[in-house]
Amino acid sequence: MAEIKDPENTIIMETTKGRVVIELLPDVAPGHVDRIKELTREGAYDGVVFHRVIEDFMAQTGDVQYGKTGSEHFNPGRAGMGGSSKPDLKAEFSDKSHVRGTCSMARSQMPNSANSQFFICFTDAPWLNKQYSIWGQVIEGMENVDKIKRGEPVRDPDTIVSMRVAADA
Repeated sequence: MAEIKDPENTIIMETTKGRVVIELLPDVAPGHVDRIKELTREGAYDGVVFHRVIEDFMAQTGDVQYGKTGSEHFNPGRAGMGGSSKPDLKAEFSDKSHVRGTCSMARSQMPNSANSQFFICFTDAPWLNKQYSIWGQVIEGMENVDKIKRGEPVRDPDTIVSMRVAADA
């Protein structure tokens, strides 16, 4: 098991494929880290599907509006089109590289449009550098991320069973 150095800045995500531990990077993207922790503590990510999963690229999730199974607004056909009720975030682009296990915010063509959706890189993706806000790095469980079902959209998608800040677990 990975050593959790800072429980307040570590996420424990249980997926349908197993546990994933993410070290948050508040020095790199403080606003995005705050949003991830805020939504996590509200239980917003629990039950959310991985709606866009591309082989040799990334697994995207976090649509708490249309992608949350069991909610009144859950709509598999619209998963990936929503966000949260919170305002969009100002971009926090950095010199960090998108490498295997990087957690970064999804957004539209507008740089300041990240809200709740995020992706985890399966492989290095240097073309994303300085264009997406990196907020975390998987420190345990990448083998479980690797098992997530692929598709655009994904048929019978895997989900985030639960997501917790380690300090609260």
